[in-house]
Amino acid sequence: MTQRIILRGVRPLGGESADVVVADGVIHQIATPGSVAVADGDRVFELTGQVLLPGLVDLHTHLREPGREDAETVRTGSAAAALGGFTAVHAMANTDPVADTAGVVEQVLRLGQEAGYVDVFPVGAVTVGLGGEQLAELGAMADSAARVRVFSDDGKCVDDALLMRRALEYVKAFDGVIAQHAQEPRLTSGAQMNEGAVSAVLGLRGWPAVAEESIIARDTLLTAHVGSRLHVCHVSTAGSVDLIRRAKDRGIDVTAEVTPHHLLLTDETARSYDPIYKVNPPLRTERDVLAVREGLADGTLDIVATDHAPHTSEDKDCEWDVAAFGMLGLPTALSVVIDTMVRPGLLDWAGVAERLSAAPARIGRLADHGRPLAVGELANLTVVDPDATWTVDPWDFPGPSRNSPYRGMQLPGVVTTTLLRGRPTVVEGQLQW
Repeated sequence: MTQRIILRGVRPLGGESADVVVADGVIHQIATPGSVAVADGDRVFELTGQVLLPGLVDLHTHLREPGREDAETVRTGSAAAALGGFTAVHAMANTDPVADTAGVVEQVLRLGQEAGYVDVFPVGAVTVGLGGEQLAELGAMADSAARVRVFSDDGKCVDDALLMRRALEYVKAFDGVIAQHAQEPRLTSGAQMNEGAVSAVLGLRGWPAVAEESIIARDTLLTAHVGSRLHVCHVSTAGSVDLIRRAKDRGIDVTAEVTPHHLLLTDETARSYDPIYKVNPPLRTERDVLAVREGLADGTLDIVATDHAPHTSEDKDCEWDVAAFGMLGLPTALSVVIDTMVRPGLLDWAGVAERLSAAPARIGRLADHGRPLAVGELANLTVVDPDATWTVDPWDFPGPSRNSPYRGMQLPGVVTTTLLRGRPTVVEGQLQW
């Protein structure tokens, strides 16, 4: 047996305290506190009162490599993920070149393996070059070493209904899922922020809720017709939540995600004209925020996904109308969920584990992540101190980008320990090697 790691005094899913022993990459023992004899060579982590969760899984991460290494690399993004308590991330396809072939997704897979902080699962593009005109090599990516099961043109909508139908039909053969960026482009041309009272006051072109909702309505109907799987990215409006709830009630195989920033921030932030708050889809109203929180609590929205979108200062520190859309999300995601969902009593810790680990792993068809906290299971684990707080400073993040909308905010919950197959990647809140 290799060196044992003893997580002393942790509370699995926020329950009773236990000493958890990890050995040979798996959970070896879950024992009453103080009952585990410490042997020579054991590594003991004193974590009394802290919450033990299965390692978090992000279904929606932008790692930028290949092509935009000035904003992020697979290595720096993986490090940011580990610091946030993640053990697996899905890397979106809008790189340069686009991840629309077996060769590119295998490159991303290899870069993730070399980095070693988290397991990196490439997402394949739905269409060639994200152009929305021709299906990409879906089957070849599925059969590649990367075993792609999630396909998305995220950043762009597959707005052609016939093409979307063909994609849904194609992925049925290997149990894949199409993750749709729901945005009707003709309703959002030149749009800068949520269409509403604030956009009218600021004189910024509005982005109507119906641009998201109309695509969700269409695609849930297509999914029902084809009998395939649909995943809706970054749901942001009350109307979208209602549409997804109705689709699920009809038995349509649709899942959906909400981002941390749509759980916390509103379009009121745009009054500062600070493009740090410019994101796609845009921050919505307080009513929408309350609706997505309710949807996440009752299971209408299945998961939290970060939509971690790094940008250089050149692309973000400029006038609002030319600034890039997107925000950093990996290091802060769990804290925002604690703030918006756990502290108000909308989710317990088992609910957090379901929505940030088990459910995203199921949707992405990951066998080794999102597993129960049980003896014999792989030790992909996260430990968080729920009573600690921290002040967000993007300069502490490992990547080259600093575009966090939470800078200067005090957030609850500090990730103290992350284990990937029993190997510590974060100890006492610090990256290892």
